[in-house]
Amino acid sequence: MPHVITLEGKVALVTGASQGIGEAVARRLAAAGATVLVAARSEEKAAAVAASIAEAGGAAESVRLDVSDPASVTAAFKGIVERHGKLDVLVNNAGITDDGLLLRMSKESWDRVIATDLTGVFLVSQEAVKLMMKKRVAGRIITVGSVVGLMGNPGQANYAAAKAGVVGFTMSLAREIGSRGITVNAVAPGYVETAMTGALSEDQRKALAEKIVLGRLGTGEDVAGAVLYLASDLGSYVTGTVLNVSGGLLIP
Repeated sequence: MPHVITLEGKVALVTGASQGIGEAVARRLAAAGATVLVAARSEEKAAAVAASIAEAGGAAESVRLDVSDPASVTAAFKGIVERHGKLDVLVNNAGITDDGLLLRMSKESWDRVIATDLTGVFLVSQEAVKLMMKKRVAGRIITVGSVVGLMGNPGQANYAAAKAGVVGFTMSLAREIGSRGITVNAVAPGYVETAMTGALSEDQRKALAEKIVLGRLGTGEDVAGAVLYLASDLGSYVTGTVLNVSGGLLIP
């Protein structure tokens, strides 16, 4: 019989889940049976996604969370403990870009991206590990990185540095907590359909697609499928790895 992926009884926190890849991940995990905590800086946007998931028959609630703010992270996890008592799955998806060539990049631009895309992963993962270890759950920590962190990209030194840092963080944390039965992995999307790519001309989109072996841009659902695999029992023996979800944009 075919294996049915289920996350029934699991509580999953998805950061940056009010749109794009994060929203797609939240919807996919909820469809698999998880109670999904839809986290974002905008509580209004997070609540709208949570309500939409609930209307579709899933279990979801919104959480206001600014991953770059330690106080916000602490408050969010306090609420998670009060309402659910545990956390089984963490998906670190929150991220920003602030592109520019290095010679013109301000330190503020550098600090802003690092604070959200790398330090935010540290802050949220640290709280998640504490809770997972306390409750002795076979937890899953999955971070959405980028192929840019593996191959670089002109004008994105800050973003590439943060995403490369996620790779080292993932491998190090996996070694630290593997004995506790907690897996730590990352996914590295390539070019994905977003509001930004949707604004490109047909010629620009075609030029991007020509760089991809599969000949098309990815979707949030493509990334969500990879996250679901790592969050489920199918990925229980996978840890410390970066899953390349780029359609062949990056083939080492």
